[in-house]
Amino acid sequence: MRKIRAGKPLVHNITNFVVMNYTANVLLAIGASPVMAHAAGEVEEMVGLAGSLVLNIGTLTDRWVEAMVLAGRRATVLGRPIILDPVGAGATALRTAAARRILAETRVSVVRGNASEVLSLGDAATAGRGVDAVHAVDEAVEVAGRLATSLQTTLAVTGEVDLVTDGERAVRIANGHPLMTAVTGTGCSATAIIGAFLAVDPDPLSAAATGLACFGIAGEMAGEKAAGPGSFMISLLDALFNLRPEEAAERCRFSIA
Repeated sequence: MRKIRAGKPLVHNITNFVVMNYTANVLLAIGASPVMAHAAGEVEEMVGLAGSLVLNIGTLTDRWVEAMVLAGRRATVLGRPIILDPVGAGATALRTAAARRILAETRVSVVRGNASEVLSLGDAATAGRGVDAVHAVDEAVEVAGRLATSLQTTLAVTGEVDLVTDGERAVRIANGHPLMTAVTGTGCSATAIIGAFLAVDPDPLSAAATGLACFGIAGEMAGEKAAGPGSFMISLLDALFNLRPEEAAERCRFSIA
């Protein structure tokens, strides 16, 4: 967190219309600098200026998938870390194919998704319900470990207790608040937060686990003050902005999976 606030890394987001404004504000609140650039004509140039690349298929189109692949290929050449959010993978063939194509054609450092989305990236028989998980995190543990190894990436499976694994190491993160599931965009925001941490931490597992813990702690702080989902969203931005590194270290709840 100190490195993010000192360096204000540029995080290049190719993300979805539903959450674009809120995720940009989340990145600003944690101390990073967001840019939302989607045009195929500029994404390769933009990713060259960024510390990390966030790819989110929440409102994908064929043109956006092409732009994501272009940006991802360039980021791979430049050694920029990529985080993929396979929103709704498993729900439709288009989403599943897009996520798998990005994984095949770029070097993704972290995949952040719910258990159903992660299961769909393997060959497990699963069906998502839109962007909602129909599987628990524990159901994805074995697949996530195998998939992380085969894809040579780190998987962050989020739920009531998050799981981060690179196939060899595995960490659980127990921070968060129930209101985080009552508003749209918290999952996408968690992905963006990990993008900020990836820009300053060369270890994807460490970046993902730390990012999820800090975001979860901010959710806990916001939940203590919020009267409901509306005030929670505002309080979450305030909590991220005011969260101190010392407080995060004290409140984080990590365990070895």
